[in-house]
Amino acid sequence: SLDIVKYSLKKLGPNSYSGNISLILLESDVRKIKSIDITNKIRAAVGDIPNAEQVTFGAASVFGKAVSISLSSQNKSELSAAVSVVKQTLQDMSELKDVVDNNAPGLREVNIKLKDKAYTLGLTEQVVLKQVRDGFFGSEVQRVQRGRDEIRIWVRYDIADRSSLSNLDQMRVQVGNGVSFPFSELATYRIERGVVSLYHLDGKREVRIDADVSSDQVSAADITSDLEGVILPQILAAYPSVDSRFVGQKLQQEKTTGSIGKVFPIILIIMLIIIAIAFKAYAQPIIVVLLLPFGIIGVGWGHWLIDNLGISEIPVQVSLLSGLGIIALIGIMVNDALVFVAAFNQYLQEGASFTKALYKAGLSRYRPIILTSITTIVGLLPILWETSFQAQFLKPMAIAIAFGLLFVTVIILILLPIIIVFYNNIKRSIYASYEYLWNANKEVKPREYYEPAVEELKDAKVEE
Repeated sequence: SLDIVKYSLKKLGPNSYSGNISLILLESDVRKIKSIDITNKIRAAVGDIPNAEQVTFGAASVFGKAVSISLSSQNKSELSAAVSVVKQTLQDMSELKDVVDNNAPGLREVNIKLKDKAYTLGLTEQVVLKQVRDGFFGSEVQRVQRGRDEIRIWVRYDIADRSSLSNLDQMRVQVGNGVSFPFSELATYRIERGVVSLYHLDGKREVRIDADVSSDQVSAADITSDLEGVILPQILAAYPSVDSRFVGQKLQQEKTTGSIGKVFPIILIIMLIIIAIAFKAYAQPIIVVLLLPFGIIGVGWGHWLIDNLGISEIPVQVSLLSGLGIIALIGIMVNDALVFVAAFNQYLQEGASFTKALYKAGLSRYRPIILTSITTIVGLLPILWETSFQAQFLKPMAIAIAFGLLFVTVIILILLPIIIVFYNNIKRSIYASYEYLWNANKEVKPREYYEPAVEELKDAKVEE
């Protein structure tokens, strides 16, 4: 139905045989139908287009296609064979659609090859090709000035003599001195496709193969991982000169994750230094950092719940924005953990025992930690339930923060005290072992000095 379309744009060119139609749709919260479903319906309605070299349907994306593979080689024959096999493999995958490449054939060209007779008569390919061009395309013979205008006069065969390629066989090729021969006696020709454009990467010929996912239930990351790890190595093993790399969305994601991977360790180190300075200890910051992997578990569960339990009408997969949400989650989690540890240290300084200080810290910090988590999760609920187009970009980040925080809250109140107790037991064991070794290395006193003490200890144990 056209009531979901704002307006359409039709474009022909740059060649006379190519064009595209662009549909600008209404916002997703108004039309209540996903763009990928619209694309599939249009594809089904159009059907097969006879003699069409390349037909694609899809939504525009500034990040490129979901699957984009770049193959490069200096061996043209191996590259062409590898491209054919990879394209066929992608076309056989039900998860992908619109598999195309940028190695499109050009216009049909007439390639002429001279016979031995032509060379015997002193003809060259340049001479013969010029006569063919002058006869069929035309040759400028004169320019006439008429007032301010200049008229160019061209001479070529009559339209009846150049309307068919079969006329080329009957064309007379001038040899010289008024002597001419039929073209068929001097040369042969065949029709081939020319080259539209050539792409090179690092000095090698490159062909790029693009494909789109068939539905929003398909994970482009999973398909790319299978192609990169299993399928492509098996195919390219037969073509050793062909190199492959993934571009498009995967390349953009790798750039972003690469920059995050460089910055994140620096941020983590700065965070540890700040916590160590605040607590005047090095062990407690490490305890806080040990909680970080448990928060990621909640992020995974959150995406699974959203995708499989019908909580949201639009599937949300783990993406780069989920990683950005994890970074925000780490800040909130560290803040809650610091509140707990700060209260624990304060009770220890006030003279409470270790167990009492841990108990009072959990009791006093329970409400602030719970309220912080609840208010943050409730604040993210509108984004989780929103169906507008703009909210879809933020939804993975909101899921990571909300579900990660929901899981981390329990971790902080239960697992953090356990880790603190575990660390304290290890610390006491190390100190006890150190003290035992220290006393064992001291000078041994004579027997008469310590035997009475041993006897007194035995008597004391009997009385107890």
